[in-house]
Amino acid sequence: MILDNDIVSTPEHALQRLLAGNQRFVANQTLAPRRQIEDIKPFRISQAPFAAFLGCADSRVPVEIIFDQGFGDLFVTRVAGNVASAEIVGSLEFAAEILKVKLVFVLAHTSCGAVTATIEGNDVPGLISSIFHRIKPAARTAANNIEETIVENARCQAELIAETSPVIKQKIRQGLLKVVAGIYNLNTGRVEMVEL
Repeated sequence: MILDNDIVSTPEHALQRLLAGNQRFVANQTLAPRRQIEDIKPFRISQAPFAAFLGCADSRVPVEIIFDQGFGDLFVTRVAGNVASAEIVGSLEFAAEILKVKLVFVLAHTSCGAVTATIEGNDVPGLISSIFHRIKPAARTAANNIEETIVENARCQAELIAETSPVIKQKIRQGLLKVVAGIYNLNTGRVEMVEL
């Protein structure tokens, strides 16, 4: 069986496919590919996603929908504030090494509650504040401006993944993988790329 993802042969093509899907989403012209129950059947035994994501756990940021992708297309990890913990990086390494994804995409979004809470610095219950220390460097760089911190945090997390993971770093050097970052705008639905 040949999957659609077999034709995504380069990191650039993977990014192009995602951005084209986001353009369809914004224009309300989605294809909604492979989203029916019968579409999961070819993926019962294995998967072949073309891209992996570190996204925010925010319920308003459904990665497959905003990039107009379906079953088997994307390997998605999500955590509040889209921060690159050891477990997240390990999952992305799995996607790069075992699943052979072509792209790792750090996806942040406007009006991020984790960034806002980090900047406000109020006491919070439980382990919520464990996320804050990963966002604070970006907040300092952006002088605690919320929207600028969102962009800086996406950049920092993408650079952290690209520079500290030996698995991902090697794939980048070989030209087999690219790490990028973008911001999903909750008002427009558009994803704007972040320069790394």
